[in-house]
Amino acid sequence: MDQFLKKNSTPFHINNNILIEEETLLLIVDVQQKLIKSIKDNQLLIFNIKKLIDTCNLLNVHIAITEQNPLKLGKTLESISENNEYPKFEKMEFSCCNNKNFINYISKYNFKNIIVCGIESHICILQTSIDLLQKGLNILIPRDAIGSRNEIDNETAFLRLILSGAVASTTESLICELCKTSSRKEFKEVSKILKNSFSN
Repeated sequence: MDQFLKKNSTPFHINNNILIEEETLLLIVDVQQKLIKSIKDNQLLIFNIKKLIDTCNLLNVHIAITEQNPLKLGKTLESISENNEYPKFEKMEFSCCNNKNFINYISKYNFKNIIVCGIESHICILQTSIDLLQKGLNILIPRDAIGSRNEIDNETAFLRLILSGAVASTTESLICELCKTSSRKEFKEVSKILKNSFSN
């Protein structure tokens, strides 16, 4: 991918707005029972999404969940939803933006930044993010918290997202960007989240 970026002379814009908690939404896309089984490195993906969830809960950042055709593909994993009353949006289309309730939810809270994680990178993540970018929103993609069944699809989708204007990031980077300082009262708990390491 790095070689591609060097050869590609097409300019693209990176939005460097600092994340503000009340202006930010963590959007968890389609982490469902029948979909997650075939995703490459799915346990690491779940682990990183849970770190983002824990941080957002701690810092009072809004969280929303989408589900693709849940009658056939199952509900969101219990380890992700954890019985919390996160807004949940069911869909048949690949892009979440075709769900009017979802668009109304974004408008209601006037979100400016949306952290998009989940699956699959080259389908629902990609189409949702591009639609949201076209609406003028700042889209942040934690590379270690999105996934597809095949690595080539995941890598290609991530590249296209960057070239389309999404901001490339990682789980740990976004956690620290939301926290901003070690002097805030929540940092002790945030630090525990950061130190929690993945093990199979």
